[in-house]
Amino acid sequence: MTSSISNVLTIAGSDSGGGAGIQADLKAFSALGAYGASVITALTAQNTRGVTAIHAPDPAFVTAQLDAVFEDIRIDAVKIGMLANAPIVRAVADALRRHRPARIVLDTVMISKSNHALLAPEAVAALRDELLPLAGVVTPNLPEAAALLGVAPAGDEAAMLEQGEALRALGVQAVLMKGGHLGGAESPDWLIEAGGTLRLGGARVPVTNTHGTGCTLSSAIAALWPQRANLADAVADAKQYLTGALQASERLDVGHGVGPVHHFHRWW
Repeated sequence: MTSSISNVLTIAGSDSGGGAGIQADLKAFSALGAYGASVITALTAQNTRGVTAIHAPDPAFVTAQLDAVFEDIRIDAVKIGMLANAPIVRAVADALRRHRPARIVLDTVMISKSNHALLAPEAVAALRDELLPLAGVVTPNLPEAAALLGVAPAGDEAAMLEQGEALRALGVQAVLMKGGHLGGAESPDWLIEAGGTLRLGGARVPVTNTHGTGCTLSSAIAALWPQRANLADAVADAKQYLTGALQASERLDVGHGVGPVHHFHRWW
């Protein structure tokens, strides 16, 4: 744990609608008492109804952003989100190998809430091979875990555990398997570490404003990890924070589609 305010870096895409990506990450960092820096890996034309266009910068510019941040700012944790394509994945991996941040949370962003592809198919292998071994924890939902492993999505918690162990065998230190796609009254997650497994239960929150939930959870973990004694405590508190953001989401009136969660529900 750090004694000063933590500096947390998000490496992700921008959401012009403000509900996911860089915007959600910086909101979660601020809500949880961390200072946020950002490296933008993609620009999306996006609102609550969907993604209409994506622009990916030159990988060299992603590298320039990364080097600018790391050469000046102490970074206590990194959250990685949308990376768009394989060259950007490799640029991020190269920079992380050079700068060696202590804590890396990898959110394997592949599909938007509106079912728009956010990662080129050929980049999935690069993400698996280049970034998984660098991460302290990876946070896939069930379709993302299946895509990384080349198998069918888990249909129950036993399969979630099995796939989580298979992902950890690829080199990542810990895996948080998110069970939201299982359906049912509960939304269970499983944290799988070398020392054992932890089930994080919780009732499913019956709201329609769920845009940015994956981004928010992973960025909350990154913000809290330097502030907690261990990863498990950070994950548990991040899940509790997201639950509150979902429960308060209907206090927001943003757009006409799948609205965002309320990142500042404790403050507003």
